[in-house]
Amino acid sequence: MEQRRCPDCGVTMEPVPVRDGESMRLSIATGSRDGLLGKLGLKNRATLQGVCCPECRLVRLYASDEE
Repeated sequence: MEQRRCPDCGVTMEPVPVRDGESMRLSIATGSRDGLLGKLGLKNRATLQGVCCPECRLVRLYASDEE
């Protein structure tokens, strides 16, 4: 994951784990797939990666396409 800077403090934000209550990684649907999988109703997914500012504690989530 690339280094991100806090928009408020300007310091480098630190990666933080993003999990649901069952310790599973969070993900979001990003749209329908092409081909047979799309016809079956499967969607493309992206995992969420979190970063936190060590100064002001701002947390941001970024989507990363699943391979």
